[in-house]
Amino acid sequence: MTIIVFVIIYCNASNLPVGLGGGSGIGRAVCSRLAREGASVAVADLHEAGAQGTLRGLPAGDHQAWTLDVGSAGSVAALMAHIQTHFSRPPNVCVNCAGITMDEFLLRQKEEAFDAVLRVNLKGTFLVTQAVARALVESGGSGGGSIINMGSIVGKVGNLGQVNYAASKAGVEALSKTAAKELARYGIRCNTVLPGFIRSPMTDTVPQKVLDKFAAMVPLGRLGDPEDVADVCAFLASEESRYITGASIEVTGGLFI
Repeated sequence: MTIIVFVIIYCNASNLPVGLGGGSGIGRAVCSRLAREGASVAVADLHEAGAQGTLRGLPAGDHQAWTLDVGSAGSVAALMAHIQTHFSRPPNVCVNCAGITMDEFLLRQKEEAFDAVLRVNLKGTFLVTQAVARALVESGGSGGGSIINMGSIVGKVGNLGQVNYAASKAGVEALSKTAAKELARYGIRCNTVLPGFIRSPMTDTVPQKVLDKFAAMVPLGRLGDPEDVADVCAFLASEESRYITGASIEVTGGLFI
């Protein structure tokens, strides 16, 4: 099967990259997990170096890497054309992990930062979900497909300093549930994964004592690893989840239960 994986880009409040999901984090873990399952993986990232870094770490197979701006309909359409040309068919599984953060408290949040986060996290999810679903429907295949969108537990419970991020991830969950209702007739499933505190390039910059406080909040007693999220994505990509659509699966170690 062909998998598109949109890897995460982490940004700080000044919109400067502090770590690329193409080189590590959830996106890379998802690529690796699905490639080990025998999937052909199409890796997409805004930064070519990130996508190529993930590509080099995958086991042997027909894998490709492309650059992509998920907030641009033209960029998404061009990528879908590249994928269909290379693989001779649309992807039957899409794991959409693209996301940024530009954190600030509500009273100081800039309109530009709010718009930027929603452009990537929510509009990007819409454009990718729409493009993949259209390609699957137009192909006339009977095998359906699985679209997996990356939300966040923050979209359900909120978080200090993340009014834009929380709003975008709440939107991702609602979008996915609606898409699941509309696409079920075509055999296309759409689900959302809601990670909690997950180790990533961003957490590498956080003091250990702060990470220890986060871990203490989690009933299972540790931060999550990217592989914990990747395992759930692999399940949702497989036939083992064939009767699951419109679901939101928390990967939080029990946080907020």
